[in-house]
Amino acid sequence: MTTNELSPEEVRDSKIYIEWGLTEQEYDLIVKELKRLPNFTETGIFSGMWSEHVSYKKSKPILRKFWSSNERVLQGPGEGAGILDIGDNQAVVFKAESHNHPSFVEPYEGAATGVGGILRDIFSMGAQPIAVLDSLRFGELDNAHTKHIVDGVIAGIAGYGNAIGIPTVGGEIGFDGVYAGNPLVNVMAVGLMDQNAMQVGQAKGIGNSIIYVGAKTGRDGINGASFASAEFSSAEKSDRSAVQVGDPFLEKLVMDATLQAIREHSDIIVGIQDMGAAGLLSSSSEMAAKAGMGIHLNLDMVPQRETGMTPYELMLSESQERMVLVVKKGEEQAIIDLFQSADLDAVIIGQVTDDGRYRLNFKNEVVADVPVDFLTHAPKQDLPMIEPARLANFTDEQFEPDMGNVKETILTLLAQPTIASKASLFRHFDSQVRADTAIKPGGDAALIRIRDTQKALAMTTDVNARYLYLNPRVGAKMAVAEAARNIVSTGAKPIGITDGLNFGSPDNPEVYYELDQAVAGINDVAKQLDTPIISGNVSLYNETDGQAIYPTPMIGMVGLLEDITKATRTAFQKAGDNIYLVGRTKDSFNGSEIQKMQTGHIAGQLFDFNDEDELAAQQVILDVTDQRLLNSAHDLSEGGLIVGLLESAFAGNLGFDISVDLADKYLFSETPSRFVVSVSPENRTTFESLAGDRVIKLGVVTADDTINITTTTSDIQLSLIETKKIYQESIAWKLNAE
Repeated sequence: MTTNELSPEEVRDSKIYIEWGLTEQEYDLIVKELKRLPNFTETGIFSGMWSEHVSYKKSKPILRKFWSSNERVLQGPGEGAGILDIGDNQAVVFKAESHNHPSFVEPYEGAATGVGGILRDIFSMGAQPIAVLDSLRFGELDNAHTKHIVDGVIAGIAGYGNAIGIPTVGGEIGFDGVYAGNPLVNVMAVGLMDQNAMQVGQAKGIGNSIIYVGAKTGRDGINGASFASAEFSSAEKSDRSAVQVGDPFLEKLVMDATLQAIREHSDIIVGIQDMGAAGLLSSSSEMAAKAGMGIHLNLDMVPQRETGMTPYELMLSESQERMVLVVKKGEEQAIIDLFQSADLDAVIIGQVTDDGRYRLNFKNEVVADVPVDFLTHAPKQDLPMIEPARLANFTDEQFEPDMGNVKETILTLLAQPTIASKASLFRHFDSQVRADTAIKPGGDAALIRIRDTQKALAMTTDVNARYLYLNPRVGAKMAVAEAARNIVSTGAKPIGITDGLNFGSPDNPEVYYELDQAVAGINDVAKQLDTPIISGNVSLYNETDGQAIYPTPMIGMVGLLEDITKATRTAFQKAGDNIYLVGRTKDSFNGSEIQKMQTGHIAGQLFDFNDEDELAAQQVILDVTDQRLLNSAHDLSEGGLIVGLLESAFAGNLGFDISVDLADKYLFSETPSRFVVSVSPENRTTFESLAGDRVIKLGVVTADDTINITTTTSDIQLSLIETKKIYQESIAWKLNAE
């Protein structure tokens, strides 16, 4: 035992393990399994491995329900990231992660290291990262602390992504008061690889070496996994020591060296895994567990940047830019030389054993000796769930918007932070590095060219948590559907999903119900779209003083476009084009942006979602895109038809003149399963024949500054320039306001 550590008896009597997140029942189970009291280090490693953040002990019973396999799936959940076959011996690799708790405490470092961590997940699989996307939620912009968090998070994502040379190509940002004390920072990364370069995170082969590569280990991020598995209290002091510090330039060296090692030495590399949550502990023990092996580590060999670090600190540190490689015995020097030539630490710290034990040595003492299988399999918890009381109290009547002054309502709506342009935030991100970005941030989905082919990958993130607050299952279905519409709007076919499940405390039966229903809803539509859920992340305990966030299951989706010359964009392209609405408009106002804007809250039963209508609308877009009949396509979501039309107009700097056989309020309806498209006059007949009765002609694109909208109750004229100015400048104005 090292100095200043409690004895096993002192650990038991002080119950320090409760501070670390273990329950008394779990501690007793450990004592029973070991047939002795665990020492300080052993108690610490169990607290890390059995935290919800690492073990998913509370969420796994629900997550097992996810559908995650079809003919494209090469790797589903369980490894660093999911992998899909995209043909020609190529594969796309993608995953989402969250860094919510750290980003509240230290916005810049929390967001930056979120980018670094998800990129390591991608290249540890053998893939070259090609894109980063984000899904962010903040409180209202009239709050000074929220502005501080927004500035820090945006700067952190930009600072890390830009420096490492991976483009940040898209995402989405929302603002709601429920996120004031619990901002959400979800990051998705996408990579490309040849299928024969696939790696796994396994430690197999008796006597094979465990090699530590990358940055030295410090004290940053210790207890980060436990920190991410607890809710906040406004009265508690922020735990900044639990937030990691990143170095993107070092990460670039680690990434390049790792990919070079895979290219040149795949015959001697047995397994690779990044050190993420719970650091060296989680990565090494999980690799052993996957292979059914044991591991013996000598902690004296771990590179350290601080003096006097204890075994507990070395194992639980979440210092960034570190990887674990398992290499065939006798072949280690080639790997060590490669990493050291890049000025990176590379050292043998242990071996694979056949005894199934996780054994740690430090200063000639055994400081931990526990069963690998027991350490890596926290006792699962099937928690009680109950339908939230609010759902039974919601009326089935749809909110009736106030249409007193339609023009002013439109202008006010465009200034709402969730609706307004995010360009003032996205401009900090380098979206063009690597020169493969075909559709940049601001469209429905990003589009990345696949070099030396005609193909492209479309990618997006999406969720409207207000819908889930009103109906968790239907809202989750709509999140998947909207992500798919984003992909389809580019001309690509959706092929797979990664998720970021952000919820409050699962110990609250109502929250656990929300999680269960959201997973069911995601599954419902994923199966219909043939988009398996191949990777993801769970972030629970997103609440402060008992106030939980809205259920927010971020959907990350990737699509495949076989011919990039058929790609379609959001922007209207030329004057004279015909504008069509694809899909039917209904009374869909509960949970809408106009309800929130006019009442300050959302309420009521969520409007209907029809699976068949959704699939049919998407198929129309795919069919006509394949025939090169569309000049633009844009899915409708928050803000409804009026926002979709204006966004296409703003993107193309063109006006429009439309007439709709609907009352004013339907301009703001958020009925799902709809698109706005534009079609050249010469393609009109063919388009209408293919699309059938699912489309309605609205009007035409114009070349002047005027926007004309005629409804059954109003004639509305807007200036394109003045309206676009409000849309573009609103967020920057709010961020800079005192």
